[in-house]
Amino acid sequence: MDGMSEKVKSRDIPPGWLAAESGWHQGLSPMFRERWWRDLMSFVEEERARFDVYPAENHVFEAYRLTPLERVKFVILGQDPYHGAGQAHGLSFSVPESVRTPPSLANIFKELKADLGEEIPKSGNLSAWATQGGLLLNTVLTVRAAEANSHRKQGWERFTDATIRLVNQKCENVAFVLWGAPARKKNNLINGDRHLIIEAPHPSPLSAYRGFLGSRPFSKINQYRRRHGLPEIDWCEA
Repeated sequence: MDGMSEKVKSRDIPPGWLAAESGWHQGLSPMFRERWWRDLMSFVEEERARFDVYPAENHVFEAYRLTPLERVKFVILGQDPYHGAGQAHGLSFSVPESVRTPPSLANIFKELKADLGEEIPKSGNLSAWATQGGLLLNTVLTVRAAEANSHRKQGWERFTDATIRLVNQKCENVAFVLWGAPARKKNNLINGDRHLIIEAPHPSPLSAYRGFLGSRPFSKINQYRRRHGLPEIDWCEA
């Protein structure tokens, strides 16, 4: 066995959320000693050396940092990060404060208003959803600037599939929101008897009118939580 198989390089270990006592560490860390993970990390490193890659390195695992496994109440699964400068910050569909709301997120807010009758949030930063227990995850966690899907089939899907399986196994009564074809393909990883599965087309302007708008995911999640004696999510918390 080579030395790399025995000891993982520090750059190969995701920062910030890998405390030994965390649920994410216990469930996911064995993968960091596998060849495919090292190949994935090498690919991303090489891409960063040649191109602009989003999100920034310190934000790739932001969803895990903000939402510990033991606090997951709902999962919103998208495709891959925004590929425009300054947009992606590690949470699916979210953008940092003061960044203009992208079209997909604008449609999410449009549906939020129609579903709950609430005012559309002024900020596109969805960190408040994450801190309430929302795992805002993409199937792929990095992307080359201006090239959607450019980092697919490099290994990220294997990692995020393992994440979904872990939530499915370790958590109870989670609402899984699958938006778009790549996300909807993950429904076979989820036990629908233990959890709520909500599927809809992607909120992109290209597909939002094919069933995303009018799907009422926010009220469905809160209705589900009430049925199980759980507190509702405050979708308009800033």
